[in-house]
Amino acid sequence: MQGENKIKSGFAFPEEIVSTHFCGRLPSGFSIHLNQGGSGVQCSPELGPSLYTAHLPEILDWIHQFDRPVPLQKEPCSVPVLLFDDELSFESLLFHYDGTPASASLIKNFIDLFEENIGESKATIISPCFIPKSKQREEQELVQLLASRTAETSFIKFNFNRIGDFWSYAVKHKCTLLVTTKNYQADLAKVLFHFYKGGMWYNKLSFYLSS
Repeated sequence: MQGENKIKSGFAFPEEIVSTHFCGRLPSGFSIHLNQGGSGVQCSPELGPSLYTAHLPEILDWIHQFDRPVPLQKEPCSVPVLLFDDELSFESLLFHYDGTPASASLIKNFIDLFEENIGESKATIISPCFIPKSKQREEQELVQLLASRTAETSFIKFNFNRIGDFWSYAVKHKCTLLVTTKNYQADLAKVLFHFYKGGMWYNKLSFYLSS
């Protein structure tokens, strides 16, 4: 991060491997910018950071200095974090909706932030088999919102309750970006710690975490 833009983000890993972006809506071609080694994008620095990005292999090499997984953030902040592996791709997006206000806000904010980049994307939402009637309308609105912003949207019911379930689905179906809440960051760190460079590792899968 550049000097004047460095803030207390609470990362457990070294902040020098993090880029900070200041855009309410990231410009088209953002993935190309990152994949070519681009630094933070600053559309509106006066509004504060809208996204942190970091190269996942660097994060995982740091995590593997320890005997056990460590949290990605000591105290998760409100700014989303995107960890990208060999490259960032919006080709196939996997969204985790669990009926909570946090997961609904997560999906809406992701769409706002990346709307210029997901027009050709294939999106999948995984939701629990049972959703209270009070949440069913919100669930359908989220599906319709994604369908209006992406090229193709699928809606699936699975009783996944661990981040490992979503990770396994994403690997099996060749998803390129998993979108979930920071509530799962500790579990994600464990999955990444144990499976990194293993037989099931899929180096085209990136992770977007937000409060």
